[in-house]
Amino acid sequence: MQQSVRSGREGDVLAVVSQSGPTVTFFDAATDQHLETIEVLAEPHELCFDPAQRLLWCTTTYRSGYYHSNSGRRSELTVIDPDSRRIVEVIDIAPEHGPHGLALDAARGRLYVSVEAREDRPGGVVVIDTATRRPLGRIDTDAPGPHWFAIDPTGTTGYATNKEAPFISVVDLERGALTAKVEVPGSEGLAVSADGAHAFVAAPYGSFSTTRAQRPFTGIRVIDAGTARVVDTLPTENVVFPVHLTATGKLLVGEVRMEHDQASRLGRHAPGRLTVFSADSHERLGAVEVGHFPLTVTSSTDGRIGYVACGVSSTVHIIDLDTLHPLGRLDIAKLGEPGAHGLAYIPRPS
Repeated sequence: MQQSVRSGREGDVLAVVSQSGPTVTFFDAATDQHLETIEVLAEPHELCFDPAQRLLWCTTTYRSGYYHSNSGRRSELTVIDPDSRRIVEVIDIAPEHGPHGLALDAARGRLYVSVEAREDRPGGVVVIDTATRRPLGRIDTDAPGPHWFAIDPTGTTGYATNKEAPFISVVDLERGALTAKVEVPGSEGLAVSADGAHAFVAAPYGSFSTTRAQRPFTGIRVIDAGTARVVDTLPTENVVFPVHLTATGKLLVGEVRMEHDQASRLGRHAPGRLTVFSADSHERLGAVEVGHFPLTVTSSTDGRIGYVACGVSSTVHIIDLDTLHPLGRLDIAKLGEPGAHGLAYIPRPS
């Protein structure tokens, strides 16, 4: 099974961020061979591949640390040529800062980057022209910490998740305006259905300072795009951080599992779980154990292989999404690169 799922992927590449490296590492998607590692600015978080320009975008969010515990926010985006594996440009979007989530509208040549609040403005989304690699404008989301951002297939509606704010920000991308707030108890990752009818949002916010009994019901809130209301919840046992929708309509969610530890108020990390739902029927299709603290999930372009980056174990787990059997594991920590985070699957040049 491993050979059949992997066949035909020669030349495809997986890019992996090491948040504390700080690096982006490239692997052969057919063999898992380590190809090259390049250094980037601290502290890299997410990746987004633009197939039209054949460039890889990387957000650098903080000078050190992480959300709620950092030494200051960065304001740079790094643009990488994934074929030559060299940095093309570092773009400073100051006074915007804390760039994190990335969403691409390849048809219109627009890249959307979520940024944290400034003293004079709330958090928002910066719009970048992918041809010139320069900012075109900004859309306010009326929340301090928009983290992940996703757009519908038409490129007209965007959704920003907000960690502490009790709502999802819905924005009109053509008018550049906030149009709705969907009530949820804080939120993490998200994805939008292939027909644009629904958004799938991980909630509540991943705070470990509360007990499971105190925490709101964990799962994936399903938002109806037409009414901007939550119409269903796909339940999970644990808090979810990353959410990803494959080309075959499978919804991949990364559950963060904690074990009780008397020495620690927050507990300690247990192996995480990749749980899979059908985006159409909302049926739970199964689950598979992965590493500690799944932070980012992506898939191959055909939707048959899933990749889960786990920050605490600094591993990337490769999963056959037809059988939910593990295919392999990339030990980023063994390369001396702690904190696996952002992922991008890069098809070979045509």
